[in-house]
Amino acid sequence: MSAESNSRCPVCRTADVVCGKWTLLIIRDLAVGRSRFCELERSLEGISPRTLSLRLRALEEEGIVARHTFPEVPPRVEYALTEKGEALVPLIEDMRRYGRRWLLEEEPAAEPEPAAA
Repeated sequence: MSAESNSRCPVCRTADVVCGKWTLLIIRDLAVGRSRFCELERSLEGISPRTLSLRLRALEEEGIVARHTFPEVPPRVEYALTEKGEALVPLIEDMRRYGRRWLLEEEPAAEPEPAAA
């Protein structure tokens, strides 16, 4: 497959968007509902504030995450999935099922369960 055909391949284009180290985990956490920056930072053990900020900004630019700023003092910011971001939730769920079936061996779940929709 040539580089030009890769640029038109839906799998390659999707991988370009979601395959950053923390991206799928951010989407996983936002699938449960809106979160503030500090909540995401706590949930994503090991992520630096700079990396989280960069990933959220990139997801905003892709139209996957929406940033909501509330006119309060101090300012409050929440992040949520857009319709485009919600469309990635089945991918996360498929990855969860795959991991449980093929990668985990009697280990307790190490990630939060999604909220029932």
